[in-house]
Amino acid sequence: MKLSTKGRYGVRAMVDLASNYGDAPVSIKTISKRENLSEYYLEQLFSPLRRANIIRSIRGAQGGYVLCKPPSEITVGDIMTILEGPIEIADCIDGVECESSDCCATKAVWEKIKNSIDGVMNSITLQDILDDYEEIKKNNIGIKIADRSE
Repeated sequence: MKLSTKGRYGVRAMVDLASNYGDAPVSIKTISKRENLSEYYLEQLFSPLRRANIIRSIRGAQGGYVLCKPPSEITVGDIMTILEGPIEIADCIDGVECESSDCCATKAVWEKIKNSIDGVMNSITLQDILDDYEEIKKNNIGIKIADRSE
């Protein structure tokens, strides 16, 4: 199972916006350059996020995009659900009956997997991602990798 680029790139772009929360709007072009993503693709990703009132666009020469809520109030699950739809592990978990639903030995496993994925995605906010990144940067300061060829 692999997440599509819609979800992965959407989260990356939202983290970029979150890192600028409270500052001037950020243009698609700026995000595109920083994240090495297509401007056209970002426009496609931002359209449903705008409709869901997660981000808003500001027109004009200094325009761009801003988050509608603080980064601490937007989860990875919010973004993924908007861009990808709900995570589907098995049809039987989503209410589609199959011929062995009365005696299925694996249905509980699929439910646990889905609940675990949903739980993790809904527990991580954009602020958590920013905080983790800052911690990684802080811990990497002053670390020098020795050149073994010397």
